[in-house]
Amino acid sequence: MGRLLCLIVYGTDSILIMTLCHFELIELRVLKLFFRVGREKPMYRRYLMIGVAAIALSACAGNKSGDTDTTLMDSSVMSDDSVFVDDGPMPGTQADLVVNVGDRVFFDTDSHTLTQQARMTLENQATWLAQYGTLEVTIEGHADERGTREYNLALGERRANAIRSYLTALGVEPSRITTVSYGKERPAVAGSDTNAWAQNRRGVSKVE
Repeated sequence: MGRLLCLIVYGTDSILIMTLCHFELIELRVLKLFFRVGREKPMYRRYLMIGVAAIALSACAGNKSGDTDTTLMDSSVMSDDSVFVDDGPMPGTQADLVVNVGDRVFFDTDSHTLTQQARMTLENQATWLAQYGTLEVTIEGHADERGTREYNLALGERRANAIRSYLTALGVEPSRITTVSYGKERPAVAGSDTNAWAQNRRGVSKVE
């Protein structure tokens, strides 16, 4: 479909038809037929003018109704409150935890001791979990790339358990928390420098 602007001139008579309506392919074919007949049969010119005007009006009316349907459809999709909210992630989801609370804490090299910053983050997580008492979480323990696979799996497990212990001490039911260690197998940041290592020594809370 396209937009059509036509200027039809027959001898000394001029007809200016201007429309921004969308024309279907069949309507374009009819218009072309009208123009050809108008040139070859001047005596039918007046009737052809009426026919062209009728097609233009029909196209306009059809386009208006189509736009209305599309608007209504878009409105119904955007108003689906089960998927979208206007001011951020849906409460009680992983996205909500990440954006409004923080889903991870970081550790020093070869350590599973919680830092002061880590404790503050976990305290916020415990408060958040108290709001959504049916949620369960999995604590992932991770390590940087240095060291053997076995050593880092054990270190990741200690880190995950340290987080679990602190959350339960803050009142989160132990039955709501599971732990898993990925060691160095799932780095958050690729690289072999101090910045990458610092971001990979982590524990991450995942909503189930």
